[in-house]
Order: sequence, then C-alpha cells, then structure tokens
Amino acid sequence: MSNEAALLVIDVQRCMFEASPPAHGCGALLARIGSLIDRARAAGVPVIFVQHCGSEGEVHEPGTEGWEIHPSVAPAPDEVVIQKRHPDSFQGTALRAELQARGINSLIITGLQTEFCVDTTCRRAYSLGYDVILIQDGHSTWDTDDLTARQIIAHHNVVLGSWFAVLKAADEVEFSD
Repeated sequence: MSNEAALLVIDVQRCMFEASPPAHGCGALLARIGSLIDRARAAGVPVIFVQHCGSEGEVHEPGTEGWEIHPSVAPAPDEVVIQKRHPDSFQGTALRAELQARGINSLIITGLQTEFCVDTTCRRAYSLGYDVILIQDGHSTWDTDDLTARQIIAHHNVVLGSWFAVLKAADEVEFSD
C-alpha cells in the first residue's frame, strides 16, 4: 500500500464491546483490528478513527465511557478522530476533506456495525471514487430477531464485495511504506 491509502476504523467504541451481549466475536475482532492498526502504523499508513456521537442518554453519548474508543485500539495522539452523528462517516463530517488533504484515494475499512455504519460508509466511499477494501473478518454486529450476526456479516460481505469493495481477510492486507 502506498501513502495514498488509509486504514479507516469505524465506531470501535467501548459501548460496542461492553454491551450485553457484546458485538459478535468481539475478542477476535479487537485482536484483528489491533493488528491492522499496528501494521498500518509500522508502515506509515495513516489510521483514521471514526467515532459515533449519540444523543443524550444513549450508550455512545459524547463524554461517556461507552463513547470512548476501545482502549485496546486507542488512537495515537497524532491520529485523526472524526466524530459523526449518522451511519455515513462522510455525512456532516470532515472525513472527505481530511482524506483529500492527505492525498488518500484508497480506504481499508474495518469496524462496527456491519449493516449500518460499515455498509453505508463503504457505499459512500465507493460513490465518491475511493478504492475500497473491506476487511471481511474485520467488522461485526449483533443477532437480530430474523438473522444471526454471522448471517448479516456474510450477506454484507457478498453484497459489498460484489460491487462496492474488494474483500480481504485482515491477515491478507499488506501495508508497505
């Protein structure tokens, strides 16, 4: 990967892992995301964090413990944190301006929640002309009344990988400086 790529870490906040139940496969997910972050940093590839800001009383209300980025993958002091209020990481944020200022044209996307913020951000990034790599084993969600988290993740990998993103497993991503 060149410096034209960035690792985009979406909504890896404490509330996603401390919920009851936590996001599907949360321990392995945090380990994969942590490894991606470490490898990106070592190669000089920018890591950009996206942090969802909920309304007052919600688990991701700004300033609460649940809102904080999970400490096992916390941003370095010089890394960008984009705060958002919508599933689309670009909507109403400085994300696009930040990427343009850095000359980034390729995004490697990981994080939560598969069917909301990950899906919407992948589609929007594609629509804005970015090359998108979705970490197929690097996003998660919860079971619903109709589908298991595994089914939701598999479905979104098929849909997003069919048009909007190239799918790669976390250990297949090669960062280089």
